[in-house]
Formats: sequence, structure tokens, C-alpha cells
Amino acid sequence: MTSQQQTSQIPPAQSRQNTEEERKDKTLAEFLLMLDDYEPLIPNEVADYFLQRVGFECEDHRLKRLLSLAAQKFVSDIAADAYQHARIRTNAAGGRARAPLPGLGGKDKTRTTLTMDDLSAALAEYGINSRKPEFYM
Repeated sequence: MTSQQQTSQIPPAQSRQNTEEERKDKTLAEFLLMLDDYEPLIPNEVADYFLQRVGFECEDHRLKRLLSLAAQKFVSDIAADAYQHARIRTNAAGGRARAPLPGLGGKDKTRTTLTMDDLSAALAEYGINSRKPEFYM
């Protein structure tokens, strides 16, 4: 039986699935190679410390960098959401909560102040409770 005959006997859905899996494996391999050169904002030592504290053991530094990259993305998303909450709050307050930047010569540039309420609202979207204990209030 030739390889053409064997290929013709494989259903098209299965061959398409095999092709898709090969493409995903190739893409994953390329991504892991890119992680060799990438230096995440979270230092490797910090990531190693926290991963060791939770019992994660792995010698592949690329996987650790991938976890650092995921943590960096998570923190970045929370910061962006908190900033949006601050912008909404300041716009609802009529701009009174914003302070003008000094030395801009009359330009309408203002600084948005991020409060704990903004951060708490953003964290609540991710299911994280950041309230202070009642005895501190």
C-alpha cells in the first residue's frame, strides 16, 4: 500500500485535526524559544522564591518565565482596570478630583489620582477582596 493510498483512507477531519495539532506544536515550540531571550519584569529570583514557596518544582527556566509573564499580564490588567475606575470616578466628579500638572503653561493636562477604592473595585472584578479589617476603619 502506498502512502497516497493510506492518506486517502484517512478521513479528512482526522487529517485536518493532525495538521492543526502539528501547527499548534510548532507555534508552541517557537514561543518557548522566544522565552529564552525574554526577560520578564518580575526577576527570575523573585519568581523562583514564590514558586518554591507554593511547592512548584521545575528545572525548565522557560516555564518559570512563562509563569512570570502571566503574573505580569495579570498585574497589568488590574492596573489598567483600576486606572479606568479612577477616570470614571474623576469624570463623574466633574474633574474636581484631578490636580493640574504644574509648569504646563495653561494646557489642560491633569493628573489622575489612583485611590484604594479604585484598586479595590478593579480587584473585585477578579474576585479578590481587598477591604481593610473593620478595626482599622
